[in-house]
Amino acid sequence: MSARSLTTRLIAIGGATVLIGGLAACSSGGSADTGSGGGKVQITYQADNSPATAATAKPLIAAFEKANPDITVKFDTRPQGTDGDNLVKTQLSTGEMADVFNYNSGSLMQALNPDNTLVDLTDQKWAKDVDPQFTKVVSTSKGMYGAPFGTSFGGGVMYNKKVYEKLGLSVPTTWDEFISNSEKIKDSGVDPIIQTYGDTWTSQLFVLGDFANITAQQKNWATQYTKKKESYAKEPALAGFEHLAEVKDKGLVNEDFASATQANGLKMLADGTGAQYPMLTNAISTLQQDSPDAVDDIGAFALPAENADDTKLTIWEPNGLYIPKTSTGDKLAAAKKFIAFANSSEGCKVQNDTGTPGGPYVISTCTLPGDVPPMIGDLQKYLDDGKASPALEFLSPIKGPNLEKICVQVGSGISSAATGAKQYDQDVVQQAQQLGIKGW
Repeated sequence: MSARSLTTRLIAIGGATVLIGGLAACSSGGSADTGSGGGKVQITYQADNSPATAATAKPLIAAFEKANPDITVKFDTRPQGTDGDNLVKTQLSTGEMADVFNYNSGSLMQALNPDNTLVDLTDQKWAKDVDPQFTKVVSTSKGMYGAPFGTSFGGGVMYNKKVYEKLGLSVPTTWDEFISNSEKIKDSGVDPIIQTYGDTWTSQLFVLGDFANITAQQKNWATQYTKKKESYAKEPALAGFEHLAEVKDKGLVNEDFASATQANGLKMLADGTGAQYPMLTNAISTLQQDSPDAVDDIGAFALPAENADDTKLTIWEPNGLYIPKTSTGDKLAAAKKFIAFANSSEGCKVQNDTGTPGGPYVISTCTLPGDVPPMIGDLQKYLDDGKASPALEFLSPIKGPNLEKICVQVGSGISSAATGAKQYDQDVVQQAQQLGIKGW
């Protein structure tokens, strides 16, 4: 499964969240004059058809229309996944795209040829309030094309703070410290590291969550990887596979790792029978639903690198809101107002009221509600300290479909780390060739 598929799968499991998906489509009703003669302007908004996001869409649009009585919004839907990606590209190329659309940031946005198809939003007032890491994944050298919608979330280690406190452990900042903590946890009778290969996609976190540590060591690794000048078969990228193999070899994972599911893993974490779970942090919404009394006991930290200075949190950025160049005149002005509203304090309140944040917002005009899980504060500190960077999927289109299977084999002791890394390097070749990327 690709990194993008991992994200999609987690949304389905995590429930209604505001961090990734788009706004689900519905109708706000009423037609309107689209001319410039003083009547109402109607714009069209497109998003995927995920039902989990409908709860945010309706109140957001209602609030926007109340604040802007001269603008009405008509919704269109598109399929999720590859079919939706293809539809977006087709509509942009034929001039039929909605006036505003919600879509992925990162490499999938870059595939839309944004310099030629999207409106540059650099001059918008809210742009200065956006976190530079998000700006990077919705920009080219010629402009910034997207505004954030929803929260980011991290790929790291969720941990049980009560277990840590009982054993007098500190959050590790190096890999050796992580292993040392895990051995002490094992000696106490608690499973140190939870792995849940019954849901095979969960096997990928040691690799995907390590990416910020790779870029800390080689800033341009993603660019070089896209050019086929870097690979997972050598350091620093090989470390993720090596760590996956090491924790199994040292007996630091739960005995039922091969059959346990994510739901089982989260229950172990909540109960304190397992202490550390490499996972995407939007899983906190499942904990809130299934183990609400344990939520305050859960923290999060970045997967540690070999050296503390290289330990960074890998961040999955939220979707972007975009305007196609075919939106002009009054429609363009209305579309910009809609995007600005979504990132205003009013728009952010709607997001807070209707979803479960899986991490920090990436724009300073949006603040998390006071009752968010304490774990979100752990993630915010990495952002505040400049110790976070985007996952690989936001910086490179090179992805392979079989990473989860390869990670299961390495994490089960069937394949070595070196073998798994080489297999993944081979796994990405076909997609890179299909995308027509030079050097592949």
